[in-house]
Amino acid sequence: MTETHRGRCLCKAVSFEIDIPETCVNCHCESCRRQCSSPMTTYIGVLDKNWRWTGEIPKTYRSSPGVERTFCGQCGTPLSFRSERMSGVMHLYVAAMEEPERFRPQLHVAYEEKLSWLTIEDDLPKRNGPEYL
Repeated sequence: MTETHRGRCLCKAVSFEIDIPETCVNCHCESCRRQCSSPMTTYIGVLDKNWRWTGEIPKTYRSSPGVERTFCGQCGTPLSFRSERMSGVMHLYVAAMEEPERFRPQLHVAYEEKLSWLTIEDDLPKRNGPEYL
C-alpha cells in the first residue's frame, strides 16, 4: 500500500497529495530563489501519475521558456514548478508539505548558482545545472 503525503498553501485554499516521491533536491538556481525569496529551495520530484491537486487549483506563471510555476491566488504561497526538459514530473516545494521533515534532500542542483555567503557543509552530491532525473 502506498503512503499518501499532503501539502498546502499558507491559507489552506490550495492543497495537494503525493503518493510516491521520486527524489528530493536542494536547488540553488536564481529562478527558484527568486520565486521563493529564499537562498535556496528544496523540492520533491513526483511523476505526474503520483500527485494531484485536492483543493483549489493554483495560479500558473510562466517564468521562462518551458517553465511553469504555481502559487496560491489568495495568499501567494509558491507551490511547484514544472519544466518541459523534465516532462512528466511535477516539482513540489518541501516547505509546503504538512510534514516537511519526512523529506530529506538527496543532492544539490544548479550548485554553480549558489550564493557565495551560503555555507553548505553536508556530504550530498553537488551538480551544476538543473537536471537530476
